[in-house]
Amino acid sequence: MRSGKKHLLITGSRGRGKSTLVSRLAPLLSPQYPMGGITTWAVPGEGVWLREDVTGKTAQIGVYDREAGKMTAHTQGFETLGLAALGRCARREAPWVRLDEVGYLEQASGAYQRALLALMERKRLLAVVRKQDEAFLNCLRRREDACVIDLDAPLRPMGCVIMASGLGSRFGGNKLLARLDGRPLLDWVMDATQGVFARRVVVTRHREVEEWCVQNHMPVVLHDLPGRNDTVRLGLEALGDDLAGCLFCAGDQPLLAPDSVLALALAASQEPDTIWRLAYEGEGGTPVLFPRWAFSELKRLPHGAGGSALLRKYPQRVRAIPVRNQRELWDVDRPDDLTRLQGLLDEGRGR
Repeated sequence: MRSGKKHLLITGSRGRGKSTLVSRLAPLLSPQYPMGGITTWAVPGEGVWLREDVTGKTAQIGVYDREAGKMTAHTQGFETLGLAALGRCARREAPWVRLDEVGYLEQASGAYQRALLALMERKRLLAVVRKQDEAFLNCLRRREDACVIDLDAPLRPMGCVIMASGLGSRFGGNKLLARLDGRPLLDWVMDATQGVFARRVVVTRHREVEEWCVQNHMPVVLHDLPGRNDTVRLGLEALGDDLAGCLFCAGDQPLLAPDSVLALALAASQEPDTIWRLAYEGEGGTPVLFPRWAFSELKRLPHGAGGSALLRKYPQRVRAIPVRNQRELWDVDRPDDLTRLQGLLDEGRGR
């Protein structure tokens, strides 16, 4: 999982789409082996049932108490089928187990809780966890090895500076509007960062890039200052200081995947004091997302320096999210790079 955590727990209020998200994530997280798991569902005024997904077996785990007007636990269901289902999940080849959902009824069965915690030591858990102040649910959500996504507030407000000030000397001129698969390089980066950030801005020294941004309703800062530090400072000043973090993204990195950008933002929302970057097989790359505490230093970078100066200064605060394909980290320096990327795209389509 790209956050670097072992488990992925989804929480949030009713109706937020938690189960839908889990069902869509399952084949992405475990493409080789179908996930085994457990699904629970309620019938209002009657009870709650548990179903083992692989065998289809069901058991009742909750009974509606009409006098008390609430659902009460039926522990036999947990301690027969529930325990057996968790055991079978632990023995499956799939590295992940899906649970939809873990709720307050589990509080009644210590045996089921212990079995679930033991399963989490052996497998990776993709689960909907009820948003309720109960001891066991709190225990799950507070685990250090769990990435918890709260669909009521999944992302902190962050900004994105798209670095588009390079002179393109090795390319032979401004490369940001050079076309890959019929689209400007800058357009690819716009798509990769769309819908994640509270504010975005392009910082450039090229009048034609400014015109393109205006035509595409993209905020832009045009300048004539020489250093990378100037681009960093101008971008932060344009976005404002009321953001939790800021992603610095190269404008010539066209195969950057939107889910990699989202993974950075989600990780930064969970651990807001960390500097997050993408990496492939341990080799760090861009983009890099800096938390708010770094803004003042980023604005005072030495002439010609970029954000990498802070990566070197605070290595203990840097964490990486691995990408699945090294191509995401490739940028375009020369015309040959553009030709190579176009060839890869054509090959992927079987041309």
